[in-house]
Amino acid sequence: MRSGIKVFAPASVSNVACGFDLLGFALEQPGDEIIARISDKPGISISKITGAKNKLPFDPRKNTAGVAAQKLLDFLGETGIGIEIELHKKMPIGSGLGSSAASAVAAVVAVNELLKHPLEKRALLPFAAAAEEISSGAIHLDNVAPSLIGGMVLVHKGHHADAFRLPTPKGLHAAVVCPEVEILTKDARQMLHPFIPLEKHIEQSGYLASLIVGLYQSDLALIAKSLQDVIIESQRAPLIPFFYEVKEAAIKHGALGCSISGSGPSIFALCANSHIAGQCSEAMARIYRDAKMEHLLYLSPINQEGAVKC
Repeated sequence: MRSGIKVFAPASVSNVACGFDLLGFALEQPGDEIIARISDKPGISISKITGAKNKLPFDPRKNTAGVAAQKLLDFLGETGIGIEIELHKKMPIGSGLGSSAASAVAAVVAVNELLKHPLEKRALLPFAAAAEEISSGAIHLDNVAPSLIGGMVLVHKGHHADAFRLPTPKGLHAAVVCPEVEILTKDARQMLHPFIPLEKHIEQSGYLASLIVGLYQSDLALIAKSLQDVIIESQRAPLIPFFYEVKEAAIKHGALGCSISGSGPSIFALCANSHIAGQCSEAMARIYRDAKMEHLLYLSPINQEGAVKC
C-alpha cells in the first residue's frame, strides 16, 4: 500500500451564544483524521471509515470529506489524478461540534498536502464550506473556519465568504458536555422561527459587538456580560435534556457563559482558566450522571492551530 498523508481537524463550538452562524472557536479535542494517498483510479474514493457506526456513506458524492476533496481537485484542474482517502471519526456525529465540518476540513488539508501545497491553508476554506451543504442543507462557515485555521473566528457569508481571527484572552478554556442525544443540523434549523422581533435583533447584535470588544480588550467581565443568546437558545433548548440545569450549574461554578454548541446537544461553558473549566465540567456532567444519561465530556483551551498534519 502506498504511503499517505494524515491530517487531524478539530471539533469546534459554533454560534458561541450571541453569534448565530457568525462565530465559532476550535477545540483541541475531539476531531477527525483523514489519511490521503495517491490512487490509480481517477477522482476521489473512500476506502475506509471508522468510528462512524455505519452512519456515513462511502460514496464520495454524499460524504462531506469526499465532496470537499473533489471540489478542490476540480478547482486545481487535477481531474485525472486519483486520491484514496480513509476517514477516521474521532468525534460523535450529530453532536453540535462540527463533525461534518471536521471531516471536510481534514480532507482538503490532506489533499493539499499530498499535492505539495498548491494553495495556502486559508484558501481551502470555500471547498470545505461547500461540502457542508451535503450534511446541513446550506453552506455554513462557523464550524469549518475555526476547524481549518484555529482560534476564535468571526465569519461573513456575503458575496465573498471570509473568516477573521479574533484575539482570545490567555488561559481561556471551554468545558463541553455532550449528552447521548443526536440532533441533526437540518432538523434543528427547520424548527427555528423565520422572523425575529426588531428589538431582539438589536439586543443580540449588541451582545455580539460587545463580545468582540471584550475579546480584543481581554475584558473577562465584558465577555461574561456578552455571552447571551436571546433568539436561538430558547427555541432549541427543549431538544436537549436538562439544558437549563446544566447551564445553571456551569454559571454557578464560575463560567463566563454557557450555551448550546451549534445545533446541540453539546453544551459549552467558556471559562477564564483551566481550573474553573474543570469545576464547571464536573458540575455539568453530574447532572447527567445523576439522571443516568450517557454523555461525553471535553476540556480544552481554544485551539489556535486548526487542522494540522500528523
